[in-house]
Amino acid sequence: MQKPAKIILGIDPGTLIMGHGIIAINGNSVQVLEMSVLKLSGKKDNYERLQMIYQQVMLLVKKYKPHEFAIEAPFFGKNIQSMLKLGRAQGVAIAAAISAGIPVTEYSPKKIKQSITGNGNADKEQVWKMLQHILSLKERPKHFDATDALAVAICHHFQGKLPAEASNIKKKVEKKENSWNDFIVKNPHRLLKK
Repeated sequence: MQKPAKIILGIDPGTLIMGHGIIAINGNSVQVLEMSVLKLSGKKDNYERLQMIYQQVMLLVKKYKPHEFAIEAPFFGKNIQSMLKLGRAQGVAIAAAISAGIPVTEYSPKKIKQSITGNGNADKEQVWKMLQHILSLKERPKHFDATDALAVAICHHFQGKLPAEASNIKKKVEKKENSWNDFIVKNPHRLLKK
């Protein structure tokens, strides 16, 4: 296998289960390098769990040497305590990536679902089915946290393609503007004068 042009580490943060998905990009080819979860015991102290999250992200960084890091942003729920715990888990994972010098990008759950399925309100099963289709995956993992993390990485990859597409759209618009000007120059008799 040739050396990938880009490796993206996607994280679905959690205080009891943290999902991770790592993809390698070679041109238009996307290969899943790993998709799994880190299970954290609820019996462990919160700070021990945060340390385990940090260590897991560092192990993944050391093993795969990702060029970019993408993470799901915490959603705003009714339970403030849960949101704070999730924010801490996310912060620790981000800190690990930053300490390794990897650029970090955050995506809302809605943005990730929209990017993968075209529907920002898609459920986890729909996201998985689309990932299966996009990546020709066969075996469904035990935890949707793993597929959610893979969706984060794929979403980031898709977003990276947007600037080129936006540039192409801009060129088409400019070309249309030029072709309108060309039309006026070539057809001055068609202009209505008031």
